[in-house]
This record gives sequence, structure tokens and C-alpha cells, in this order.
Amino acid sequence: MARPRQFDEQDAVVRATELFWRRGYHATSVRDLGDELKLTPSSLYRTFTDKHTLFLRALDHYRATESAQAERLLAADSRPIRRVLRDWMLWLVTCPPDGEPHRGCFVVNTATELGTTDDQVSQRTEAAFEVTRQALRSLLLQGRRKGELPADLDVDAAVELLFTTVLGLRVRERAGHDPARLATAIDVAVRALGPTPTTPS
Repeated sequence: MARPRQFDEQDAVVRATELFWRRGYHATSVRDLGDELKLTPSSLYRTFTDKHTLFLRALDHYRATESAQAERLLAADSRPIRRVLRDWMLWLVTCPPDGEPHRGCFVVNTATELGTTDDQVSQRTEAAFEVTRQALRSLLLQGRRKGELPADLDVDAAVELLFTTVLGLRVRERAGHDPARLATAIDVAVRALGPTPTTPS
């Protein structure tokens, strides 16, 4: 009979996510993972097969967590559409607590590090990016329907502008750039959506 595992597998994935997020894929060794998860190399391989498989699970965990947060924050409520968008973008670049490193976005970091060299990773990063695009598109369409955004707004073009801005913001946040400057960039991007339509008197 196989001996019961003496650890929580999902908790191990969460902890591995944190390590990969801090250090990146290539800079994280199997020994680093073993130390972080308190597993011997043999136990790690027996449970997760290899480092790459564990990395994919970590990426999936992060995507599920962040997607849920993004969908919640981008959900239109009683606030104006521009306010929802600005609040979400500011949340993305919120300065980490004292003593914590700037980590940026795990998905963006991964796409930057591995690019298109790994098909399984690329499929996941592109899927995550598409979730963001679709959330932005839904918000902008709602804003246009409600009359908060110009009726002639090119939603597809606006989505690409905002999405590209978001990626740049995540990279700059990781580099530790001044949050005030990032907020200025956010305000300019939101203003680029055009003037708020006026209601005829």
C-alpha cells in the first residue's frame, strides 16, 4: 500500500506559484522548489512529474485567481464606466507592502521570459491575455450603450490601446517605477476614450 502523502498538494502548488512568481522559471531550480515545498527531489518528481509540469500548474493557479479578481473589479456597478476602468488599472499597479518586492504580473513576467519558445506556456499566457481583452471589451461596450462613452468609439481599437497600456504598466510596476507616474499614464489612457457625451437639455 502506498504511503499517504504528508503534505497538501494544492498548498504546494500555491507555494510554488509564489516562488516562480518571485524568481521566474529559469532561475528557480528543483532544489529551490524542494526547499520551498519541504519535499525531497524524489517526492517532488513523484507528485508533479517534473519542474515544467509544476510550473504549468502554478501558472494555471495564478490565472484562475487573477482572472476571478479582474472579472470582479471590471464588473460594471453603480460607478461610471471610466471610474471602474481607472480603479482596476490603479489596482494593477498598487505599490506592494513595505518589505515586499515588486513582482509585476506572473503571466506578463512569464510571457516576457519564455515568449513563444514553449507552446504549453504560450497557450496559457495568450488565454489569460484574451480574458483581459474580453473583460475590457465588455466594459467598453456597456459604457457605449449607457451613453457614457462616445457612440462612435472604435471598441476594438480602444481595447488594444488599453490592453497594451496594461502590459506596460505591469512591467513598469515590477521595475519599481513611481506609482504617481503610472497613475498619470492611466489617466491619459482613460481620457483617450474620448469626451463624455453630453445629454441634450
